[in-house]
Amino acid sequence: MIPAAASNDAIVQEITIKASAARIFDVLTDPDELLEWWCIEGQFKLVRALCDVRAGGKWTMRLIGFGGDEQRESIVHGVYRTVMRPNLLEYTWIREEEGHPETVVRWELQQYGDSTRVRVTHSGLNTPRLRERNSGWIFIVQLLKDYVE
Repeated sequence: MIPAAASNDAIVQEITIKASAARIFDVLTDPDELLEWWCIEGQFKLVRALCDVRAGGKWTMRLIGFGGDEQRESIVHGVYRTVMRPNLLEYTWIREEEGHPETVVRWELQQYGDSTRVRVTHSGLNTPRLRERNSGWIFIVQLLKDYVE
């Protein structure tokens, strides 16, 4: 895994997964599959996902976070901007509790034989708070790898 790189407004994370780009694309866009892998025991769990996977289609994720004795709900949503199965997926990312700033998540999938290099870029993170709050991509790509492989 290549460590996350951060610029003034973006976080980039890369990983190689032993699976086809088509399989990974499906795992990123199928609500039932998202519910299976987008979670870390005791930290957060995706409990609802809706995906209208087409340019202009909307998506929503509802997560429950666990901290101490309380649960926190987080809703993230956006619109698919680019859908080019199996190599490119780009969508807006709006986390409601952050005051609704619109950022962009871009997944680039490049297959080499039986493996695929996955690169996720989360851009538009123009404050230290936004970069810190959205720094979990290193965990997400590892969860993706573990699930797919």
